[in-house]
Amino acid sequence: MQRQLSYAKAILEATDQAMSLCRDVVVLGQLVDTNAGIFGTTTGLVDKYGPERVQDFPVSENLMTATAMGASLAGLRPIIAHQRLDFMIYSLDAIVNWLALWRFKSNGHSAMPVTIRAVVGKGWGQGPQHSKSLHAWFAHLPGIRVAIPATAYDAKGLLLESIFGETPTIFVEGRGLYSMTDSVPEEPYRIRFGRAIIRKTGGDATIVALGMMVPVALKAAAILEAEGIHVEVIDPRTISPLDRKTICDSVRKTGRLLVADPAWRSFGAGAEIVASVTETVGEMLLAKPVRITLPDSHTPMSAALETQYYPNEGDLVDGVRALMAGDRLLIAGRA
Repeated sequence: MQRQLSYAKAILEATDQAMSLCRDVVVLGQLVDTNAGIFGTTTGLVDKYGPERVQDFPVSENLMTATAMGASLAGLRPIIAHQRLDFMIYSLDAIVNWLALWRFKSNGHSAMPVTIRAVVGKGWGQGPQHSKSLHAWFAHLPGIRVAIPATAYDAKGLLLESIFGETPTIFVEGRGLYSMTDSVPEEPYRIRFGRAIIRKTGGDATIVALGMMVPVALKAAAILEAEGIHVEVIDPRTISPLDRKTICDSVRKTGRLLVADPAWRSFGAGAEIVASVTETVGEMLLAKPVRITLPDSHTPMSAALETQYYPNEGDLVDGVRALMAGDRLLIAGRA
C-alpha cells in the first residue's frame, strides 16, 4: 500500500524537502515559527532550520512581500505564507506593480522566484473577510503563475515546482482540503504547471472542477454513474497557465461542459474556461455550458446560510442532468 499523507502534511513535507535541498529557500509569515505552524503546514521547521530561515513577520503584508522580493533578487527563494488569502490583498501593490512586472521590465534578465501561499477558508463561520477565492484576479495578471491543487499529491509536487521555478507563483490552498489524504511519494518530485489531470474518464459530459470543487465533482460523478451517466472529471491543477487543450479535447468527445469554480460567478475562471471551449470547439457542443459557482454575494457567517451559499454534489448532479436534458431537447427540436 502506498504511503498516505494529508494535504497539510504534504505542504509541510514539500517545504521541508525544499529547505533541505537548497539553503536559499526561506519561509516568511505570521506565526510560521509556532508549533501550530499555519494549520500544521510549517510546524517544526524553525526547530530544524533556525529563525534565520523561518521567520515570523509583523502584521504588514505589503512589507513582507517587498522583503521577499528583495530577498529573491539577492539570490534567495522565499516562501510567503498567509493565514488567509484575504490578508494578502494588503500586498497587491507589491504583487501587481512589482512582482508580476519584474521579469518583463528586465527583458528576461532578472527573476523574482517568490512563492506566495494563500489559504482560502470555508465553513464554520469564516465570514466574508476570511473566505475570498480570488484566483481569477491573479490569473488575469501576466507574469504570475497560479496553482490551485486539489490533492495532497498535487500540493507537494506543485509547491516544489513553484519554489524551484523562476516565475512568481500564487499558491491557493483550500482550508477544507487540509485533512484529506492521498498517496504521496516520500521523495521530492515536481509537477509542471499547465498540465491538467483527468480524475475520472467518461463520455457523456465533461466536468471541469477547480480546487475545492474537485472532491465534490467526484462525488457527483459517482451519483451520476449509478444513473447510467458517465462524466469525465478534469482537474486543471493550475489556471495560469491553463491547460485548454485537455479540456477542449474532453468536450470534443463528450459534447457537454459543466465548470465547477469555487469563486464568484461573474468574470471568473469558470467564465474563461467556458469562453475557451466555445471559441475552440463550440460547434461540437450538444448543450449550452453550465457554470456552478458561488453566488455573486459575500460569504455569510451563519452556518445555515453557508450551507446554501456553497455548491455541493447535488448542485453538480442537477447541472449535468440539465445538460443531458438540454441535449434531448435539442435533438427533439431538430426532429
